[in-house]
Amino acid sequence: MILLQSPSRFLLQILKDRVVSGDKGVDIDCHTVEFDDVRYHIQFSMRNPKVMVLSVALPLAPPEAILHDGLPLGAIDAIKAAYGAVVQILDPPKDCFDVTMKINLTKLPTDEEQRNVVLTRIASVREVVLGAPLKLLLRHLASKTVAPNVDKLVALVHRPNESFFLAPQADKVTVVYPMRFQDSIDIVLATSFLQEFVEARRTAALNNAPSCMWSPVPPLELKGVNADALDANAGFVTFGNVYF
Repeated sequence: MILLQSPSRFLLQILKDRVVSGDKGVDIDCHTVEFDDVRYHIQFSMRNPKVMVLSVALPLAPPEAILHDGLPLGAIDAIKAAYGAVVQILDPPKDCFDVTMKINLTKLPTDEEQRNVVLTRIASVREVVLGAPLKLLLRHLASKTVAPNVDKLVALVHRPNESFFLAPQADKVTVVYPMRFQDSIDIVLATSFLQEFVEARRTAALNNAPSCMWSPVPPLELKGVNADALDANAGFVTFGNVYF
């Protein structure tokens, strides 16, 4: 089984090394790519060794995804909430990047355990930014409201030029995943697994779990969505009636 952790291990290691090295670090100017879809530009200068400039380029968003100033809905507020005074958002971001942040390591907690928590959160910036719209919608769902200025069907970036969909209501949310695979064997295995997954949901032990459906064609929730966004070769998985 592959365990995919949300923090970038490369980014986290650089942060920890810089904290340990104190003022003895060297200039750093490097690029790295995570999961073939998120690019990082990491910069440290000996003129200010406790300040890191981190630029992030997100996956290419499909046309149906909601973006505000080039970022997912709620991303700026999510960054501010996650990092507080440790991070300053630079406007505009560096060329060819979606967001650039100045990270002040002198404002990290002095307690080692708390400091590592913050560093791990910084290394999870991909999750913070891309997950911002989902977090916003679920927060409103918890209070049984609908986020203002949000469409009845919300497309969220999943992978480059791919999205999944949420249909938020005041008391529930429906989530639809178009399933796409490149390998023909993966398509067969995924289709079989998803059908079995739906059948397992119907067992008595999972009566309280959200409903789960699989269909080879788009469900009604996706009516009116651009055909390119519905190009799924392994069908559609719908989690319905997700309540808080």
